[in-house]
Amino acid sequence: MLSGLLQNGFSRTTLSAIRTQSFEFYELAKPRIALLVLVTTFVGMWVASSGTASLSLIFFTLLGTGLASSASGAFNNYIDREIDQRMARTRNRALPAGRMRPQQALWFAFILTLAAYLILNYTVNALTAWLTMLTIFFYVVVYTVWLKRNSSLCTEIGGVAGALPPVIGWTAVTNEITWPAVLLFLIIFLWQPPHFWALALVRANEYKQANIPMLPVVSGVRPTKVRMLIYTAALLPATVAMYWLGLLDMPLLIASLGLGIAYLVLTIDFARKPVSVKSARRLFGFSILYLLGLFTLVFANSQINAMIS
Repeated sequence: MLSGLLQNGFSRTTLSAIRTQSFEFYELAKPRIALLVLVTTFVGMWVASSGTASLSLIFFTLLGTGLASSASGAFNNYIDREIDQRMARTRNRALPAGRMRPQQALWFAFILTLAAYLILNYTVNALTAWLTMLTIFFYVVVYTVWLKRNSSLCTEIGGVAGALPPVIGWTAVTNEITWPAVLLFLIIFLWQPPHFWALALVRANEYKQANIPMLPVVSGVRPTKVRMLIYTAALLPATVAMYWLGLLDMPLLIASLGLGIAYLVLTIDFARKPVSVKSARRLFGFSILYLLGLFTLVFANSQINAMIS
């Protein structure tokens, strides 16, 4: 009887520990970023194939890309663990809080990277596999290790990694990089800085205390807002270019421009007023809806054209 109770108690304790550790690894992989990566990768695939990509190709491409994104997140957590201790937003993460050993995170990242490469190289194509490895390298080494600690351009140049997923989806289908893929890259590249700076402005003191030279820390509020407006406005001609490259037909182009104008108007309103947590979160949230909405329209345009033809 006692032995059974002890065994049952041990089992419950073990199960609880496994669940807790699994959740820590899940958070280490930055799942919200991974989800956005998967959405943009899928749209790139779908448009490149005109809706004819096989389920197996979609599955293995998204699996490999998702693992690569998770690997990047784990590497980022490992490298930034000391910085994260100095910021209120991140100090409760598993590594800075001491709930996970750094070596665990590092091995987790390496295993995910290897798995991503093998899956993409042997089930998709070599170009997609190496482009994905380049994405990891750029995010981990160029952005996290170098730029984030040394330059206020980290958000802009570092955005190359975040803008590559639709190109990865495109090459998975075509095995080449063409102008529509480059334009999808450009859209996300332009979108990322104002999206990030909306929250960076209200966290400027935290970044300053952590000695991270983000634009709001180095240049101040007004120059950051001006640059946000420039990037957001640049999304409109980039959206028009989608029409000329066949990614959007006229009706959905008009809808996309309406979405872009709404985003620009909200950014102008944000720039005119003092920075507040409420306004920053509102703009940050709308920027996510904007990107998802734009890529949904690109997906819908491709689907409509496929049904017509």
